[in-house]
Amino acid sequence: MLLPKRRNASRAMLTGGHFMSMQSSSHPALSSADQLAANTSDFLLLVGRILLGWIFVRSGYGKIFDIAAYGATFPARGLPPFLAYIAVPAEFFGGIALILGLATRYVVLVMVVFMLVATFSSHRYWDFTNVAVRRAQDSSFHKNMAMLGGFLFLFVSGAGRFSLDGWLRRRN
Repeated sequence: MLLPKRRNASRAMLTGGHFMSMQSSSHPALSSADQLAANTSDFLLLVGRILLGWIFVRSGYGKIFDIAAYGATFPARGLPPFLAYIAVPAEFFGGIALILGLATRYVVLVMVVFMLVATFSSHRYWDFTNVAVRRAQDSSFHKNMAMLGGFLFLFVSGAGRFSLDGWLRRRN
């Protein structure tokens, strides 16, 4: 069965040989921001990548010069210490790759695994009875969940034109 075409239902853009769908708002009265989103998407993807990547660069930088000491904290979280030698470089260099927009979808997959392990091993707020500690862990847990949402958006959208991925795509 053929459905009637909706005006402004969706637009397709062909960028560097890749198909990307730009969804319009659900109702014409809500579509005023659609053009703004279309006109600023690459810049906003850059800003989003910088903001998302920076938290990992900042956090990983403090650990990368003494991975063994950081790994010593893993058994209390139920993790073997050797995982620190995977987690810390993934955190630090993954953050740099996100900022640069290099191999973005692959880096996002690594970062999702990193975030899931970190969230469910280090921010188990339900295990704490001290109200202040529980509140801090609850906040960190839900912050990580929100960042996972950002990763999902980045996985779907890609890094955008202002990225090394975009530059490499244009070179080919």
